[in-house]
Amino acid sequence: MTAALSRLALAAATVLATAAAAPAPQTEGGAYTRYELLAPDSHKFRIVYEITATTPGATAYYNPVRPGSIASDEHVTDRATGKPLIFNEVDGAVAKAGGVADATPGSRYIAVTLAHPVPDGGGGGRILIDKTYEDAKSYHRDGDAIVFDRPLGIKRNTVVLPAGYRLAACNVPSQVLQQPDGRIAISFVNTSPSQAPLILRATPGAVPAGPSSLAAKLDDRAAQSREIVYYLRQPETHSFDLTHDYTETKPGVAAYVNIVRTGSTASNPSARDLDTGATMPPEYIKGAAITALEPDASDVTPDTTAVVFRFPAVEPGTSRRLRIAETYTDPDRYGLSGDELVWHRSFGRPANAIVLPAGWLLTNSSVPAAVTTIAGRVRLDFVNPRTDEIDTVVTARRAR
Repeated sequence: MTAALSRLALAAATVLATAAAAPAPQTEGGAYTRYELLAPDSHKFRIVYEITATTPGATAYYNPVRPGSIASDEHVTDRATGKPLIFNEVDGAVAKAGGVADATPGSRYIAVTLAHPVPDGGGGGRILIDKTYEDAKSYHRDGDAIVFDRPLGIKRNTVVLPAGYRLAACNVPSQVLQQPDGRIAISFVNTSPSQAPLILRATPGAVPAGPSSLAAKLDDRAAQSREIVYYLRQPETHSFDLTHDYTETKPGVAAYVNIVRTGSTASNPSARDLDTGATMPPEYIKGAAITALEPDASDVTPDTTAVVFRFPAVEPGTSRRLRIAETYTDPDRYGLSGDELVWHRSFGRPANAIVLPAGWLLTNSSVPAAVTTIAGRVRLDFVNPRTDEIDTVVTARRAR
């Protein structure tokens, strides 16, 4: 081998070794943050941060500490089991070596050791980071009032005022929800691609304690974590595959009941525990068997069909993240009108997505959506921050 060929071989070997050693980029999902404002003169607020590490095989997750904030009272738990997780604060260089591409030396991260490697196939390591920040720039007094002025990059957020304060102003459209202990919270889903420049102002004043009489009907929209993706088959079939991810937290629950809409048929059901990767076999039930498992189910007739997936009962302090997958056929809501693909369906959940069939180009969407193209297929992501359903019409035409 000539010297030139030897150098080329060495260079190629070096490139391959570097690529093999490079960590997989850190990915994440399901972010939700709850801020609880503490005594105003302390400039402190508690942060309860839910996040899911989604890089397959990952054994650690790195959470940045915001510059200018002093962190204390930190602890981390595994949301599936409720058990504490090992963590420590590290330099950005360590986070970068762990897969955080934009981490820089001198920045600080909380490095969390996950309970187990992230499962393949869409699984996750769900963690809850509980910490207290001191940040006078973000949280301070203005005369008798208090101000929380902080840009929030996480899309789902809740901020709770300290006891004895009432909301005077909020610049981001938000739900206002009285907590069981009487404190006032604001909650919002940021539908823009940018940070939400939140500015809250509150003034001292007695707020009647105790839960609202309507508390049971007022869900915190930002705290909901259901996600549904519809993968449309060719419109002549009137069929689409879907995945429905949700977290079960209620102790004692041991089954998921999916009631099939009138006019639709369901096939190919499957389910996975996204925390462990374990699969769950389906079963079909009808009529009274549905209400026995789901007493609050409405409009159930003897002919109503449901698909049931059973799992070990949820224990107090634990939860399960489940993915339900099925194929639906629905001629009334999906098909062709002439040569145009037409989807007409309502969405009740906060996060819904439609993936068009291969070879189809988007022409109309009646509801605003973020649009991307993945592997040649157009995807529309709809975020519904409201508590009602959004009636959605999407049309497309074949590419020529």
